[in-house]
Amino acid sequence: MKKLVYIVIALLTGINQNGLAQQTPAPAQTESISITGATAHVGNGTIIENCTLVFEAGKITAMGADVTPKGKVIDASGKHLYPGFIAPGKSLGLIEVNAVRASNDQDEIGSLIPHVRSLIAYNAESKVVESMRPNGVLLGQVTPRGGRISGTSSIVQFDAWNWEDAAVKVDDGIHLNWPNTFRRGRWWLGEPRGYQPNKDYKEQVDELLSFLKNARVYGEGKAESVNPAFEASQGLFDGSKTLYVYAQDEKQIVDAITALKEADINKLVLVGGYHAHRITAFLKNHNIPVLVNFTHSLPEFDDDDYDMTYKLPKLLVDGGLLVGLQNADASNFQTRNLPFYAGQVVGQGLDKEVALQLISGNTAKILGIDDSYGTLAVGKSATLFISEGDALDMRGNQLTHAFIDGRELSLETHQTELWKRYMGKYEGE
Repeated sequence: MKKLVYIVIALLTGINQNGLAQQTPAPAQTESISITGATAHVGNGTIIENCTLVFEAGKITAMGADVTPKGKVIDASGKHLYPGFIAPGKSLGLIEVNAVRASNDQDEIGSLIPHVRSLIAYNAESKVVESMRPNGVLLGQVTPRGGRISGTSSIVQFDAWNWEDAAVKVDDGIHLNWPNTFRRGRWWLGEPRGYQPNKDYKEQVDELLSFLKNARVYGEGKAESVNPAFEASQGLFDGSKTLYVYAQDEKQIVDAITALKEADINKLVLVGGYHAHRITAFLKNHNIPVLVNFTHSLPEFDDDDYDMTYKLPKLLVDGGLLVGLQNADASNFQTRNLPFYAGQVVGQGLDKEVALQLISGNTAKILGIDDSYGTLAVGKSATLFISEGDALDMRGNQLTHAFIDGRELSLETHQTELWKRYMGKYEGE
């Protein structure tokens, strides 16, 4: 029996040494830490040169150009200090390898399933999640996929033992895919190629609105039996949950916002919004924030400008909307490129500090976590990082330190281990 125990320990040790598990989560902060001499990018559009930032017990306690350092000092002279970037609308931690069905937990059976909670399926030891941190992406909204109403998301931080430790905001919102007004022709069934009107659009919208109406009525009365889907929807009517509406074209967006407001759902966020720039006045009038899709993609339609996706975030910002960046249509691993999507918008003429807000302060406001995250300010969480240069440029995004709630993170990942392994091989030749 003792020999068997030794064998098991040896096997487990071997697995750990081969890097099959995530880095051990960092311990809680035990001493004061001061970052000195940095150029601090606050995340609200402002910069503080030669900044000293002090944090204790996971919270920022002092910040400014004339602050006296305290405790352990990290000299960041010539470097840049940023709030942790936030990735909304992603199934990070729900799917590890797309081609391996057993590792895919981002979708469930059913079309109207708001009661499906992504948080309890979140894998805190995901290697994909771990790979976000070296680029400064430290928080994310874990979001289910599929169906008309996909389920309920939660917001997590990316250094945890389990989903309970990871949770920052539990069950923050429900995700709804509004019916498409157009669909591509199924040429294999003899339909014309290209886009054509969706003949089932009205029926699909009516089905969705009927569900929401019944859910509201359910909450107003005393039901004889529990309906999990209706129970989970109650937060949409009392304002405790946000409804994230995925819609792209102009008619979709207008129909969705109008119908959902009439259904007494007031906390709405538009996700995608490919044609949102055409109706910025409408969205602004209804106070609708937009999580616009990532910039590194092709135009949707043949008559679009070739750079439509590149400049869309700037068009929405110029229209006076609260805008954040997400990459719902891209694979999970591409989320690590979030800062470079924001950098792309700088190339379209958006001020660099405003572009930074698209993945920090603005996103925190949209997700409802701006009281603790998204910007550098006294009293907020010490979730931040130090970069050698401009974090929105892949040449400058070289992290030296990163912290979540004051805990210093390991920036090692499977990728960095492989880089060291093979660079050692080839540098020696």
